[in-house]
Amino acid sequence: MVNQRFIPTLLVSALLAGGAAAQPPAPVPLDLAGAMAKARGQAPDVAAARDRETAAAEDARQAKSFHYPKLRVQESWIRTDSPAEAFALLLNQERFSFADFVTGDPNDPETLDTAITRFELELPIWTGGEISKRVRQAELAAEAAADTRGQTGDASALAAAEAWVRLAQAREYAALLARSRETVAAHVELARSYAGQGMVVRSELLRAEVELARVDDLLTEARGQARVAEANLAFRLGEPLGTAYELAALGDPPALAEGREAWLGSAASRRDLEAARKLLAAGELEAEARGAGWWPRVGLVARHDLVDDQLFGDHGDSSSIYAVASWELSLGGERSAAVAAARARADAGRRDVARFEEGVRLEVRQAFEQAEVALERRATALQALDAADEAVRITEQRFRAGVVKTLDLLDAVTARRDAETRELVARADAHLATLRLAVQSGRAPETVLAAEPAVPTSISEGEAE
Repeated sequence: MVNQRFIPTLLVSALLAGGAAAQPPAPVPLDLAGAMAKARGQAPDVAAARDRETAAAEDARQAKSFHYPKLRVQESWIRTDSPAEAFALLLNQERFSFADFVTGDPNDPETLDTAITRFELELPIWTGGEISKRVRQAELAAEAAADTRGQTGDASALAAAEAWVRLAQAREYAALLARSRETVAAHVELARSYAGQGMVVRSELLRAEVELARVDDLLTEARGQARVAEANLAFRLGEPLGTAYELAALGDPPALAEGREAWLGSAASRRDLEAARKLLAAGELEAEARGAGWWPRVGLVARHDLVDDQLFGDHGDSSSIYAVASWELSLGGERSAAVAAARARADAGRRDVARFEEGVRLEVRQAFEQAEVALERRATALQALDAADEAVRITEQRFRAGVVKTLDLLDAVTARRDAETRELVARADAHLATLRLAVQSGRAPETVLAAEPAVPTSISEGEAE
């Protein structure tokens, strides 16, 4: 029987345990470099590319194996009364007796059971160069897969960086709106006090209250966008969507330390472009591999048989060595058509790779211009923000002196909020444009990172509320 005195204690313990379980997980500190490192290590796209690289390397190892001897073991069992086969198999069992042969009827032998254990060694000596061509194709495909894996790592790191920047932007925007709401609320209270004293008309107070409600709507929406941005970051990192992150503040974007030609120069060795070139080289070998069939094929086969009247017996044994040469003189035009098709595909591949190279140069030019424009827009936004701050300061002084109306002050506050928003957007866009330029130019996105703050300073979602 349960002691009644322990029931309240058990209930309290259960409630405390349930409360502890309901606690949200502690935010994970994460800076921009850390987000990219995590994406390189655990993003699903990177894991899939790594598996494809492993598969391509194993394909190359498989292709090389055709150079080596093939060893087979085969066990077969035969029951026959065919005169020729029974006579030969009896000899192979080494049980032939001349006396039995002359006293019996060779045309009507008794049924004979025979088991053969065969060890066979097969070695290709000459294949017209087909094996070496196939090996080289597989090696090029493996090298292309390695390049693709590297490019996928850069792309995943960039996607994680974009998600990190967007989350930092969303949180800073929510914090900006929270501060703006406090300012507007203070002005509403001041307008309400003035309205009670008859210093302002009621319509101005109502207009201020409308503006406060609008800021509340914007703040609610911004917090929702921040939650979505946080889930997107978790998705890019391959982590549970409910993971919470503590981010550092979004600092100043890095400057472009090099000119356009330097970025174009590094793009020539972009890894996806290198992969395309290697796959093209593999395709160009296809015509030669197909054409190898015009040459004879020479091989060597060695066999050793153990023959008995029971499975795996060894009463009789024999060995044979065969040298085999075969030459397919005509396949009705099949081979020549295959060679012509391979050459045409190689020509098309060369055109595609040349077009790809031109497209890469165009992408780098566009990315460079976008990065320059983004940095210029950010500089302009800073100037506008300074002007908006000064406008608010002057308007507040004039409002308190009774020179301007409440609506004028609200307009100035709204203009400053818009200027702050433009500066935030421009700063985030400049970060993203520089990161994208690095990847488009064949560089790791980490190479353009500016120094990150050592201590996280961004306002979390709970603090923004």
